[in-house]
Amino acid sequence: MSLETSTPAAANLPRLIAAGALRYGLILALVAVSAIFSAATPTFLTPANLQSILVNNFTLLAIVSIAMTFAVSSGGIDLSVGTAMDFASFAFVSLVLAGQPVALAALAGLAAGALVGAFNALLISGIGVSPFLATLGTLFIGRSVQQLLTNGGNPVYLPPSGVPEAFRFLGHGTIAGFPVPLAAAIAIIAAAAVVFARTRFGRVILSIGIQPAVVRYSGIGTSAHIAVTFIIVGLIAAVAGLILTATVTVYIPSSGNAFLLNAIGATFIGTTLSPLGRPNVGGTVLGVLLLSIVANGLLLTDLNFYWQQVGTGTLIFAVLALSFINRKAAGRA
Repeated sequence: MSLETSTPAAANLPRLIAAGALRYGLILALVAVSAIFSAATPTFLTPANLQSILVNNFTLLAIVSIAMTFAVSSGGIDLSVGTAMDFASFAFVSLVLAGQPVALAALAGLAAGALVGAFNALLISGIGVSPFLATLGTLFIGRSVQQLLTNGGNPVYLPPSGVPEAFRFLGHGTIAGFPVPLAAAIAIIAAAAVVFARTRFGRVILSIGIQPAVVRYSGIGTSAHIAVTFIIVGLIAAVAGLILTATVTVYIPSSGNAFLLNAIGATFIGTTLSPLGRPNVGGTVLGVLLLSIVANGLLLTDLNFYWQQVGTGTLIFAVLALSFINRKAAGRA
């Protein structure tokens, strides 16, 4: 009897292990790339390099990716997160250069990012343009506006002697030894997690992303929720713009677009952590961490920049392929 009952379990063990490997492919990928870079470069696991990963690679991408997670959770996408970053950065630098208080300049920067989100909300919820086309249009318009504001794309520098201490603190300060930019990223991650897990608004947004018709027939105002979502996206992206500007003390037109593709990649990598393939804060954070580790590790190996992009893209394909195979197998079952 004992042999009969244990044989089916033993026969199912390889399948269970394979299913677990597919289900948690993102975590396995994190462990694998960390082990590879640890063996390839002795400096990878040093405290200084790990701090560099978190501060220089993880922080800004995490903030932008959380913004993207809100957009994708609602069933859309936001290609203008970089534009929101840039507008916030421009407003911030311009007011600081004009001698305004840093706090006022920061509020103006946040308002500029939220304004980009509100413009997207008007196009999507007010007119009915698809999120992809609406935010793509905002991306192109924003790029042109920046060129006009800067006489063809000239950077706007803050002179070293004119950088206020509060401005410097935002980019390079610490709180009890903890970098301020990383603290801001963690606060945004925690707030987003609470919104999706504990608030009615978060649950409605997730429901809109899965079954918008059902939500609409339930009498819930989907247009209003989506509009607020895109304003939140612009506001969160604006925070990244402020931190970027305070870190490098310069505004460079269209520099925010450098984060767009990686933010999309991290968000969709994060969906592999969900059995239903849905965006989630935890998965997005792990996706950002994976891309940050890969970027740092490939840099330490002195690999050509273009091969670094090939390596990153291949890794994204591999993780997403594992998720697709997992969901397809679950569907057959």
